[in-house]
Amino acid sequence: MTDQASDKVSTPRSVERIITGQAVMDGAGVKINRVLTQTLQRRLDPFLMLDNFGSDQANDYIAGFPSHPHRGFETVTYMIEGRMRHKDSAGNEGLLTNGGVQWMTAGRGVIHSEMPEQEDGVMEGFQLWLNLPARDKMRAPWYRDFNGADVPAFSTAAGAKVKVIAGRSHGIDGAVQRAVTEPLYIDVDLPAGASFSQLLPEGHNAFLFTYRGTVSVDGKAVATGRMAILANTKGADGVVITADEASRFILIAGQPLNEPIAQYGPFVMNTQAELHTAVEDFRAGKLGEEAQA
Repeated sequence: MTDQASDKVSTPRSVERIITGQAVMDGAGVKINRVLTQTLQRRLDPFLMLDNFGSDQANDYIAGFPSHPHRGFETVTYMIEGRMRHKDSAGNEGLLTNGGVQWMTAGRGVIHSEMPEQEDGVMEGFQLWLNLPARDKMRAPWYRDFNGADVPAFSTAAGAKVKVIAGRSHGIDGAVQRAVTEPLYIDVDLPAGASFSQLLPEGHNAFLFTYRGTVSVDGKAVATGRMAILANTKGADGVVITADEASRFILIAGQPLNEPIAQYGPFVMNTQAELHTAVEDFRAGKLGEEAQA
């Protein structure tokens, strides 16, 4: 569909800094570009981590992510291309394919696996970790899979093709809404020379990651594989992004929780005592209850 309500930005944000991700190995040996690292969790609260994976070499991804636990946050997996099967300890199972999204709320505990269901070809996508407020960290687990066709999308008059995973853009509600962190998560395919504007509430932390081409924000270039943290400028009401060449990027924003962050691997709580309890619950087999699909 074509957007019905354009996001007109009068005072755009600038780029505070450009981040180059870290090459890491995760799961059973999957090569990942970790863009949002633990050192940026405070600055980009409520977001805890952003991983970008992408390769046409099976050895880079085929080992996948065997069974592992989570507690205290949400994971958002966005598959650009490829096939990834999810299974969890409650017997839930789903298959992510091209353009698909899985939104999982770990809450008090989930044990799951994410394994490639392909032996060759390109596998590319993102996993975002979104923190939960203290009041929700021990809520019941939940998840939902969205096929690519089920993710709301629109086009602008300038030719931008936009998928709205979470939040609201140009009058289009995304697949998922969250009341406390109010996340915005959009994927934008922008033709060369075209611009795209997005309203952003003042005080929300925001960043974009370019994964095709090069875009510019307030005259500052953001090349492929780079993340731009957007400045929290007082009075700014959004961002304007221009494609220096045909480009694709994700834009993510959210309301900070301003709560203590205590992390030990796949457990994210508010205190060290809560972390200790999470580890003990996992060792005692008390973590990994039902996930409500």
